[in-house]
Amino acid sequence: MVAPVVLVLGVIVGWPLVRGIYLSLTDASERNVARTIGVRHIEATYEFVGLDNYVAVLGEPVFWQRLVWTVVWTVACVSVTFALGLGLATVLNRQFRGRAAYRMALILPWAVPGFVSVFAWRFLFNRDNGILNKILDGGGISAVPWLDDPTWAKVSVIAVNVWLGVPFMMVALLGGLQSIPAELYEAAEMDGAGPWQRFRHITLPGLRAVSMTVILLSTIWTFNMFPVIFLLTRGGPGDSTEILVTEAFRQAFVASPRDFAGSATWGVLILGLLMIFALVYRRSLRKQGEVW
Repeated sequence: MVAPVVLVLGVIVGWPLVRGIYLSLTDASERNVARTIGVRHIEATYEFVGLDNYVAVLGEPVFWQRLVWTVVWTVACVSVTFALGLGLATVLNRQFRGRAAYRMALILPWAVPGFVSVFAWRFLFNRDNGILNKILDGGGISAVPWLDDPTWAKVSVIAVNVWLGVPFMMVALLGGLQSIPAELYEAAEMDGAGPWQRFRHITLPGLRAVSMTVILLSTIWTFNMFPVIFLLTRGGPGDSTEILVTEAFRQAFVASPRDFAGSATWGVLILGLLMIFALVYRRSLRKQGEVW
């Protein structure tokens, strides 16, 4: 029964991964890979170069610039998403009129396809005709270059990614909140504990297992979040919002000639960084007594 799943994963994940690692050890590019032109087939002429690509990439300032921004982007998105998701989950965990309608409205960004949401936000951020600048103009505030200024572009992509990620975080944390026994809150309230004390000593410990899982998943997803960056700013203005995955894509599909070996090298380095993070994260959880 496991065999079909293993086979599918091997074809979809395993083979591309092995192929990518192999290409990262070669000098493969658009000029020397196997290709067919009309009726003529040209054989591949790329060669094995060992770890030269890794030495070259790690020796480039571009890699470290992309890595720093990717880490900042990931930490900012995950932190804000978790804080907003926890706040909304705490509110929706209470009984009030119209709670179901609020839940549906807050889950809506998760239901809309990502590329549709990004294009909608791109329209909102338009400098000349965007709704946001129209509102600011109505208040006597000059237009903000949301996607034309490096700093504002970074703020914009973080805001869009947070908007897309909050529903998942909220739903996951809301499920965790509903699993905490109500008797704990009642006992704490009888003992004189205030709202902050109940939140700190009951809610946060009760959400620890769920929080650790969603933070890990959110970190991995954000680290590799290609659509938001590419569709909203295409890495611009200039290359100010390029993260590691968009740079790998650019080398494989945009640069001329396309550098398949270099792109594969970036991909393997991204995988290595995420594996190191996951291992360190897992070890820290075990030290805290969590099983994962």
